[in-house]
Amino acid sequence: MSAATGNKMTAFDYVNYLLLLAFSLLCLFPFFYVISVSLTDPGVYKPFTFTLIPAKFSLRSYEYILGSINFRNALYSTVYITVIGTLLNLVFTFTMAYGLTKKELPHRNLIMASVIFTLVFNAGIVPNFLLVKSLGLLNSYWALIWSAMINSFNLIVVKSFLQTLPEELEDAAKIDGCNDLGVFFKIVLPLSLPAVAAFTLFFAVTHWNTYFNALIYLSDAKKWTLQLLVKSLIMDANANSVQGSLGDADQILPQETIRLAAVVVAMLPILVVYPFLQKYFAKGVLLGSVKG
Repeated sequence: MSAATGNKMTAFDYVNYLLLLAFSLLCLFPFFYVISVSLTDPGVYKPFTFTLIPAKFSLRSYEYILGSINFRNALYSTVYITVIGTLLNLVFTFTMAYGLTKKELPHRNLIMASVIFTLVFNAGIVPNFLLVKSLGLLNSYWALIWSAMINSFNLIVVKSFLQTLPEELEDAAKIDGCNDLGVFFKIVLPLSLPAVAAFTLFFAVTHWNTYFNALIYLSDAKKWTLQLLVKSLIMDANANSVQGSLGDADQILPQETIRLAAVVVAMLPILVVYPFLQKYFAKGVLLGSVKG
């Protein structure tokens, strides 16, 4: 009887769930609107009207933007930066974090102090720009990749996580003949798969949404990222300029359907990948927070 009473929902629970449901729907409405407009046939689209169901279903706007050479260039740039940048982020972050867990590492405390120092003090935009320019990386994808190679906060979190792994496993592997690289790839990485998955998502989202650095370092429109192209589409004032941003002014379509179709394509990959990594995302928030 007590168990049944304990599981019984109260009026407060029902009200709480209803409020949470209403709030969730309010958060989802903008996504539904964007998708609805992007799927609306340009011939029947009416500006400044709110609708959650397309008056007439059509993929014409998607066909248009995916057929645009500028959009394909932006998609290639974003995919290239995301894939290469994420891989290098994982390699550099985990290898450096693993090295910093070793007390015998020369000048370990000085290196850690340098990492923590960058959390408090940042050089700023101008010195970073001058550094990228002096390295000859302006208008290059590598300006976006190298400038975000290691994030100090992520490095500290990964280091804290790796320190929770049992040292006895590493000692046993070394007794069996493994060197440091063997221990790292055969013992540490397999045990760190949740952390690797979580930070893969973190790094990929960061690179996919790259906007400000791309705005500063990329002057060639052919190397623009998706976020820069979407910004150009949204900020342009008229339909002709929107068509021009996509490299085709011959076919005039409603600017709103093109813009929102571009927004959907830009956010779709992350929305597709996120559910598969959601459990690792939740774990990633707590990485290194508890040691024992």
